[in-house]
Amino acid sequence: MMERAIFAGGCFWCMIQPFDTLPGIHTIMSGYTGGHVPNPTYEQVKAKTTGHTEAVEILYDPELISYEALLELYWQQTDPTDAFVLL
Repeated sequence: MMERAIFAGGCFWCMIQPFDTLPGIHTIMSGYTGGHVPNPTYEQVKAKTTGHTEAVEILYDPELISYEALLELYWQQTDPTDAFVLL
């Protein structure tokens, strides 16, 4: 059974590549998380008026790759001290 992980890390296009070649990754979808505007456009999110953050949703097989392994890779791609990631 597939499991789901959502990671927000600034530019979602930059978040796809590190995960897409790993064994056990079924699907990676880019989008937005958080926020207060339903169905925001890219322009609205980039203008920082919706409260959303760019993110990726990863469907993965936990028998082939663990959540911990995904999380470790995520922290290699993200700078948690960058205030703009959270806007």
